[in-house]
Amino acid sequence: MQWQCLTMAGNTGDNLALKLRFGYNLGGTAPLGMPASIRSLDKFCLTPSFMAGADAWLPVKNDFGIMAGLRVENKGLNAEITTKMYHMEVKRGESMLEGMYTGRVRQRVREWMITIPVEATYSLGDKVMLKAGPYMSVLLDKSFEGYVYDGYLRQGDPTGPKVTMGSKDDERATYDFSDDMRSLHFGIAAGVDWQIGQRIGVSADLNWGLNGIFKKDFKTVEQTLYPIYGTIGVFYRIK
Repeated sequence: MQWQCLTMAGNTGDNLALKLRFGYNLGGTAPLGMPASIRSLDKFCLTPSFMAGADAWLPVKNDFGIMAGLRVENKGLNAEITTKMYHMEVKRGESMLEGMYTGRVRQRVREWMITIPVEATYSLGDKVMLKAGPYMSVLLDKSFEGYVYDGYLRQGDPTGPKVTMGSKDDERATYDFSDDMRSLHFGIAAGVDWQIGQRIGVSADLNWGLNGIFKKDFKTVEQTLYPIYGTIGVFYRIK
């Protein structure tokens, strides 16, 4: 039997390229398809969601290569939505209330993580490189919290007792689902690197989580929320 092998030109160490990366993450946690219970996105605020890391790239054959990296990054969301009959569990004073909520919801999500991407690459000449592959993120710190206001909650089901939520601090109800979030994310990344100088370049990437941000047994939020973020960045090739 004859084995087929890829042949790498030259010495592997001579062909290895190292890149330092810095970027900004823009996106959020969202269901696939907007459910009828979410009527509108009323406000979306930019958050301090930065990424820093390094990649090692190795050519494999012709224009193909492989790249692996290590990143420290923060992904956040600060948004406001209007809902109608959206299943929620909130705290008001010392009481926990669960039911169908109609009104305004303020949502804040924060995730600090270490991410390891492994991507196949394809070079379009000397300047442009396409890349795609899986990634894994280990969360170091996480939170999912907010409050509801200017609405009402029907306890239990849509015909249950009505509890009104106002706009003042003592009239609102809060929620905190941080303990129900996953500590491990898997997803797919795709993007492009464009070398604009001898060592400096810019990049654009899309990172799409394949598992939801909440644990499997968490049922309060009915829809699966996926982390979907784009990253605009710069890189410096040190070798």
